[in-house]
Amino acid sequence: MSLRLYDTAARQLRDFTPLVPGKVGIYICGLTTQSQPHIGHVRFAVAFDVLRRWLEGRHGYDVSLVRNVTDIDDKILAKSADAGEEWFALSYRNEVATAAALASLGVLPPTYEPRATGHITEMVELMETLVEKGHAYAATDGSGDVYFDVKSFPEYGSLTHQKIEDMEAAQDADPRGKRDPRDFALWKGRKESEPATASWPTPFGVGRPGWHLECSAMARKYLGDAFDIHGGGVDLRFPHHENEQAQSHAAGLGFANFWLHNAWVTLGGEKMSKSLGNSLVVSEVTKVARPLALRYYLTAAHYRSTIDFYEGSLREAEATVERIEGFLTRALRSLPDGTSITPDLGAVPEAYAAAMDDDLNVSGALAVVHDTVRAGNTALDDGDEEAVAAAFASVVVMTDLLGVNPLDPQWGTDTTSGSGDAQGALDALVQVQLEARAAARAARDFATADAIRDQLGLAGIVIEDTASGANWSLARRDNEETGSI
Repeated sequence: MSLRLYDTAARQLRDFTPLVPGKVGIYICGLTTQSQPHIGHVRFAVAFDVLRRWLEGRHGYDVSLVRNVTDIDDKILAKSADAGEEWFALSYRNEVATAAALASLGVLPPTYEPRATGHITEMVELMETLVEKGHAYAATDGSGDVYFDVKSFPEYGSLTHQKIEDMEAAQDADPRGKRDPRDFALWKGRKESEPATASWPTPFGVGRPGWHLECSAMARKYLGDAFDIHGGGVDLRFPHHENEQAQSHAAGLGFANFWLHNAWVTLGGEKMSKSLGNSLVVSEVTKVARPLALRYYLTAAHYRSTIDFYEGSLREAEATVERIEGFLTRALRSLPDGTSITPDLGAVPEAYAAAMDDDLNVSGALAVVHDTVRAGNTALDDGDEEAVAAAFASVVVMTDLLGVNPLDPQWGTDTTSGSGDAQGALDALVQVQLEARAAARAARDFATADAIRDQLGLAGIVIEDTASGANWSLARRDNEETGSI
């Protein structure tokens, strides 16, 4: 089965074939660095990280992924003014926080991460092309504004399947010099209230770029005139992505071959946003929930499905992760020393691959993961080492392709048998206690056996008795005690 992806522009599933054989170019709209990211902000990065891992890991494509940083815009200027802070200082501080949040969730670094302010030259060149072609104009009021003329381009509205006459006025700039209220800003002339450092000279006047112009220019610089996939949150479809496509096509660029959009994370049915006051900042959430559990939570639903966050969401994700982790840990202890934990692409079950090739059906793929975990636990209980090894290899590679492999050093764990690290030392000490407990039970000295179990429990070690012997795991923190949800 070939990979099929849902193209928002076509409103249907399409077979994915890259424009250049063996290579894939992806552009995703990164965050505006006005504040620290909450879990709703970062869902897009996790969703497209899964896509990238699948394209690279399963299909063997050489992927160039560009994720921009919008480090200048109206909100950044407003928030920095309110805080009495330089706009670039506020922007950079939040850029660092965003990078840390994404890294904590196992999101692979982008191939390129351009800042808008570093690509003014490319933006001005694109703007000049649009003016020359008659699709843009400079305001005649001396403001320095430059607008895209939506009526000059019949294709405008094709991405979101809207008619111009049904659209509301563009809200991205002062309408003072517009020919039509729906025209959107390519360039915004500097206002007296704005710092001089937030403006650049152009043939049309001093000012700063509009949001839409930024992404078109940066995508072109790093991926060329045409590239494979443009992605982002569903809320960006209009006006941002519509405007990107219009200005790029009007300039004669092929731009994106596929448009992919991920759905929101909601809280009580409402989009999670700062304005609603219901945000959950990633850096705070990961103080009381494992980053691996948060990553799993954001990964588990289909990328086009809305995730509604509720009390207990992360506890459920943690319990699920623990089941996977418990099997892998048990299996690794039962297998020969030196067993590789490196993902083996040959161990990907066909049912898993079929689900992922069907528009990244992660929920279907995870069903295969959990079936394999159950089969692996049964094999452990039966002492079927060959079946255990096969299940272990499959679970490792399947979870790795989703970025939720509990054995990945990303999550601060190393359960390699005999490695000599803290995990290996702890395992050796616990095994001594388990052997003593087993001997006590064999001698029907149940008081001693119970005492050993209780002592391990006080130390945070959970014991599970199975047909093949006792297994142990570390108890997890109860998020309710920390006030987390």
